Amino acid sequence: MEYINAFWVGGLICALVQILLDRTKLMPGRIMVLLVCSGAVLGALQIYQPFQDFAGAGASVPLAGFGNLLWKGVKEAVDKEGFIGIFLGGFKASAVGVSAALVFGYLASVVFSPKMKK
Repeated sequence: MEYINAFWVGGLICALVQILLDRTKLMPGRIMVLLVCSGAVLGALQIYQPFQDFAGAGASVPLAGFGNLLWKGVKEAVDKEGFIGIFLGGFKASAVGVSAALVFGYLASVVFSPKMKK
């Protein structure tokens, strides 16, 4: 049942984003920022974590899950470090994911040798 919940929740999030892309004049970058900020706000309101517990990867993989991860990192760092935690928390919480994206992106570019379109 966990796989089914992850599948339909992740699909619903993707469908909502596709509707935003098709029906509004919002650029993709703004929609991505909207997703990250909404995940952070829902995390601050303590709504996103129960949603993520229910949906698993269907809620943690999309960009709203990244916003929630940033929020949790900042909250923990502020509790531990004080004011400086505002600046440290997001970096500490997301460092592994961002590093993995950079390394695997680089490896994919080496393996597949991309070329510029003409």
